[in-house]
Amino acid sequence: MDTIKNEWFGNIRGDILAGIVVSLALIPEAIAFSIIAGVDPMVGLYSSFLIPVVIAFVGGRPGMISAATGAMALLMIDLVAQHGLEYLLAATILTGILQIIFGLLKLARYMKFIPRSVMVGFVNALAILIFTSQIPHLFGQGWVVLAIAAVTLAIIYLFPYLTKAVPSTLVAIVVVTAFTMYSGLTVFTVGDMGTLTQSLPVFLLPQIPLTYETLVIIFPYALALTVVGILESLLTAAIVDDMTDTGSNKNQESSGQGIANIVTGCFGGMAGCAMIGQSVINVKSGGRGRLSTLVAGVFLIILIILLGNIVVQIPMAALAGVMVMVSISTFDWNSLKTLRIVPATDAIVMIVTVVVVVYTHDLSKGVFAGILLSAIFFVSKISKISIESELDDKKEKRTYFIIGQLFFASVTDTVDYFDFKENIKEVELNLTHAHIWDDSGVAGMEKIISKFEENGTTVTITGLNEASSLLVNKLRHRLSGH
Repeated sequence: MDTIKNEWFGNIRGDILAGIVVSLALIPEAIAFSIIAGVDPMVGLYSSFLIPVVIAFVGGRPGMISAATGAMALLMIDLVAQHGLEYLLAATILTGILQIIFGLLKLARYMKFIPRSVMVGFVNALAILIFTSQIPHLFGQGWVVLAIAAVTLAIIYLFPYLTKAVPSTLVAIVVVTAFTMYSGLTVFTVGDMGTLTQSLPVFLLPQIPLTYETLVIIFPYALALTVVGILESLLTAAIVDDMTDTGSNKNQESSGQGIANIVTGCFGGMAGCAMIGQSVINVKSGGRGRLSTLVAGVFLIILIILLGNIVVQIPMAALAGVMVMVSISTFDWNSLKTLRIVPATDAIVMIVTVVVVVYTHDLSKGVFAGILLSAIFFVSKISKISIESELDDKKEKRTYFIIGQLFFASVTDTVDYFDFKENIKEVELNLTHAHIWDDSGVAGMEKIISKFEENGTTVTITGLNEASSLLVNKLRHRLSGH
C-alpha cells in the first residue's frame, strides 16, 4: 500500500508539471511517426494518449513514458502500404498479446546478457538520432528558426538559476509560443505537420477477416514489433532506473506494454513502446511517479480537444530546441573520456552499436550487432588455453597441466599442443584447473587420448571436477573410464 501511495502521490507537483511538459513534446513526434508509418496523424496521437494512460496503471517502471515511437513506426511501413490501417490495428493487438506472453514467461531476465558497452552505445546512438531528427526543423529555414531554437535552449538552461519550481522546458515552450503568436512571425508549426481532429478515440475492432491467411500476414510484423518494443522498453527502463537510482519490474513492464498495445489497437492507435527521449524529459523535469505518465497522456488529449487551436501554433523550432536538450542530456559524454581507458573490445562494441543504429535507424539491429560482437569477443578471450608439462626423472611419464576452458572454440588449439609421437610410456592429463563445457570439449579430450594410445602411450586423467565428470559420463563413456 505504501508503495502504491508513493508511486502515485509521492511527488504530485513534480509529476503533474513534468507530465505537461512531456505531453507537449509528444504531439509533434506522434504526428511525425504517423507520417512515417503512412497513417493519419490522429492514429499516432491516439496512441500517445492511450499508451501512457494504460501503462501508468499496469507498467513496471514508474515515471517512464511510453507512446508511439519511430522505431516501431519504421516496422509498419510495408504493412500499411500493402494492406492498410485495419491490418495495422490487428497487428498492434497481436503485438500486445505476444508482449504479455513474453512478460508471463519472464523473458526480461535475459536483459543481463546485454553488456554495458552495448547499453552505452544504444544510449549514444539514440541521442544522435534524436539530434539528427531535429535538423530538418532547424536548418534551411532561415535565421529566425535558429534564433527561436537558441532562445528556447537559453531559457531551458538559464531559467533554473531563477527558480526550479516550474520546469524550464515548459516555460521555454510557453514563452516562445506566445512570442511567435503575438509577434506575427511566420514559422513552421505543429499544425503544419498534420491536421488535428478534436475528438476522442472510439472503440472499434479491426474490420478484417479472422482467417489463417490474415494471421500469416500480420504475425511477422507483430513479432518484429514485439521484439523491438520490449527491447526498447526494457533498455529505457534500465536507463531510467540508473537516472533515478530506483528499481523496476521488467517482467511487469513487458506485460504492461502488451496490455497498453491491445487497448491502443482496439481504439484506432498504432503499436508503441517506451520512449527514451520523453522519459529523459520527464525525469529532468521532475517526474518520478506513475502520475507523471498518466498526466502526459491525459493532458495530451486535453490539448488536442480543448486547446487544439493553440497547440497547432507551437513553433517546431521550440520543440526542436527541447529535443536538442534531450539529446545532449541523453548522450553519455563520459563514454568519450573513457574510450581509451576501457578494453579495446568494449570500445569497438560501443562504436559498432552506435554506427549500426545510426546507419539503419533501427535500435534493435544495433543492439543485436553489439551483443553478437560482444559474444564473439568473449568467446575469443576465454578460448585461450594454457598448457604446461613436466617429465618425470625416469623420462617415462609426462604430466600435462591444462589450464582454461575446454569448449568448441578452444579444443582445436588444445589438441595441436601435444606431441603424440614422444617416446614415453604414460601421459597424465591434469585437469585440476580446467573445465569441460560441451560435447566439443569432451570430443577434444577423447581425440587426445586416442592419439596417445595409437602410439602405445597409456593416458590417465586426473583433477576432473564434478560438473565436467558428469558431462563426460553422459557424453563419452569411453573417456570416463580413464
